[in-house]
Amino acid sequence: MAEQLRILFKALHQQSEPLILTNVWDAASAAIIQASGARAIATSSAALAWSLGYPDGQALPKAALLDAVNNILRLSRVPVTIDIESGYSQDPDEVTAFVAQLAELGVAGINIEDGSAGVAEMVAKIKAIRVHPRCQGLFINARTDVYLLGLASGDAAVAMTIDRLTQYQAAGADGGFIPGANQVETAKRLSAAVDMPLNFMLLNEQMDIGELFAAGVQRFSTGPASFLQAYGTLLNPILLNSIKAKPFQQQPKDAVIAADNGFIYKVIALDFERMNKLFIPS
Repeated sequence: MAEQLRILFKALHQQSEPLILTNVWDAASAAIIQASGARAIATSSAALAWSLGYPDGQALPKAALLDAVNNILRLSRVPVTIDIESGYSQDPDEVTAFVAQLAELGVAGINIEDGSAGVAEMVAKIKAIRVHPRCQGLFINARTDVYLLGLASGDAAVAMTIDRLTQYQAAGADGGFIPGANQVETAKRLSAAVDMPLNFMLLNEQMDIGELFAAGVQRFSTGPASFLQAYGTLLNPILLNSIKAKPFQQQPKDAVIAADNGFIYKVIALDFERMNKLFIPS
């Protein structure tokens, strides 16, 4: 079954329509996304950590992550891919051992990021994962944080991204994830130079999936946006009855709205920084 799901997941990146992944954080969110007709399930590392009371950034214990993944897999009937950040270690063998545990549970793919680490470290991790017997067929989505961390800008950012993704593909990656990139022209230049499926994160409503797909981006994910939108209603319970939420829409922190009953309420926005601070000891 796991092998078939891995084959299916890889095939979903080669279709005549984009693969859109609404990221989940637990079994309940995964079940809802699956029931809505999703062709695959992807976790958000930040959202999953927050749901268990930890900040983003590999603070979540690996055992807790494995338990959460197991619960998601217990309900899933579609391929599941897991965000493992940078793999919880700088040592390729340790990272591979962790990925092998996920593979044994039945995941179809992983996201692994370079972050602030060197390219050589990321390449070594991908190579080690690729050759491990239990990781055969696993879709490795190699994330580069050139845009997210602002490591470069303009033409330099495009060139750096191409260089990194080319090396990651040569090491055994199946796809490239470029969070922070959002321009059609950027997508065209990257897809022309990198011969593997590309993944953009949907950052706002202005990103046109159709145009980006035509430009060469095959996969789109929402990151922690769905979590922030869902949990944002706890800060603003009146919003459940007074407005209709839209994907990726966040109200300004000082915004006010008129509720149906005529009263005026202040909207409290929930963003990444605010959510993450809840779990960092003061």
